[in-house]
Amino acid sequence: MPDFKDLIGQLRKHYGEPALPPATGPFELVIWENACYLLPDKRRAEVFESLRRQVGMNAAAIWKADRNTLLALATRGGMRPETRVFRWLEIARITLEQFGGDLDRILAGTYQDAKRALKQFPCIGDPGAEKILMLCGMGTGLPLESNGLRVLTRVGYGRAQKSYGAIYRSVQEAIRNELPSDPATLGHAHLLLRQHGKTLCKTNGPECGVCPVVRVCAFGPRMNTDKHR
Repeated sequence: MPDFKDLIGQLRKHYGEPALPPATGPFELVIWENACYLLPDKRRAEVFESLRRQVGMNAAAIWKADRNTLLALATRGGMRPETRVFRWLEIARITLEQFGGDLDRILAGTYQDAKRALKQFPCIGDPGAEKILMLCGMGTGLPLESNGLRVLTRVGYGRAQKSYGAIYRSVQEAIRNELPSDPATLGHAHLLLRQHGKTLCKTNGPECGVCPVVRVCAFGPRMNTDKHR
């Protein structure tokens, strides 16, 4: 199992410093998570910035926006644009009704209260809420989505389990004592692991031959051995 700091350093050397999302604050980050469906981040950013420019990136502006304008923007975000418009409106409604239009207020409370508040919004479960709070400077753990989890599992963190949740918990337990405490550093680690999982350490056909961390990976050498049997 590699040293976590060394692992992230090698990924940073290969990919460069990761770009943080253009969204800032919990409201924008909830919208960011709901901007697209199964499309690249470049398209997500396009939809997000178009929504900011044409409608306004706040709850009141989205709630009062022309529905046809929202639908046209949502169509750029992939399939089922009507569902996406509904989710944007739900995000705006909840923010207006429960938080007076200012979702930033959750950052003044406890971590658990902020997490519960975020989980009211469409498509935001535990990992999503934890990621948003990390990007807002709250929390000290490392939320993982499927790509980052796959990378850490393959290099040797955690244990093979039957359920996704069990794997997630085992990896979190394995990395807990190696994590930096700075939220910005954690955010960069999250993004680098995600990028590596999306580009080289893919579910099918991982490109181990050009992987920058293959020397500390438990999966790559085993895969090459299996190929030559």
